[in-house]
Amino acid sequence: MTTPPELQAIAERQLCGLVNGLAQRISEHVRERAAALGLTASQATALREMSGPMTMRELADRMSCEPSNTTFVVDKLEKQSLIERHPHPTDRRAKQLVLTAGGIALRERLLALLAVNSPLSGLTTEEQGVLRGLLERAATRP
Repeated sequence: MTTPPELQAIAERQLCGLVNGLAQRISEHVRERAAALGLTASQATALREMSGPMTMRELADRMSCEPSNTTFVVDKLEKQSLIERHPHPTDRRAKQLVLTAGGIALRERLLALLAVNSPLSGLTTEEQGVLRGLLERAATRP
């Protein structure tokens, strides 16, 4: 049995509202925690995503933004001595981004702060996995 278009439109509008609301809560959470450390939300996002050495393109993909925006953020982090650009080990055209000791320490503090009262902390690990799976399926559907 198919859902009438009007009911489907209402359901999609409600789901979009919930997803947007959650995204706004997560964004506000990141902004608050970043400000506590003297960072912008973009800088905090970059540090959160820097789980190891990576290229600017990889970081941009993880941050879901354009490489030019990532360059601006990385420039600021580099001026704060939190990140360094090193020659890429296998691609002489690319640079690899690496956290400094100070960057690693700040990232650890950031991750600890982000874990406190996260908008998703009310969900169990299993529920977060289900939500992740559903969102991935919806986001990658052609």
